[in-house]
Amino acid sequence: MRDHRQVVEGVIYRYRCGLAWRDLPASFGPWQTVWKRHRRFSQDGTWDKIHQALLTRADADGQVEWTVSVDSTINRAHQHATNLPREKPAEEESGTVAQDAAASALTEVLGQVRGG
Repeated sequence: MRDHRQVVEGVIYRYRCGLAWRDLPASFGPWQTVWKRHRRFSQDGTWDKIHQALLTRADADGQVEWTVSVDSTINRAHQHATNLPREKPAEEESGTVAQDAAASALTEVLGQVRGG
């Protein structure tokens, strides 16, 4: 069984360089081993535990700034970028007025209104 350190360094190297698994240098061991260990760590929550421990330690040392940055960029979807039907459902078919209001608000947000 390969050393965890070698395999973790292989995973980090792969993500840092943006390589395909098959292009991983042989110094990290067989790419299949690195991939399988990464998959297993992802499924059993090992990566989440490592991340939480590192975050807790960095926060305790004052190395993490908890500031929030909000971007005010507006992103609009193309009018064909939705799978909602164009026609509005009849009031008796839709059930409640709240559902109609939500559907029309969603339609307006996605640019489905005329001229949008």
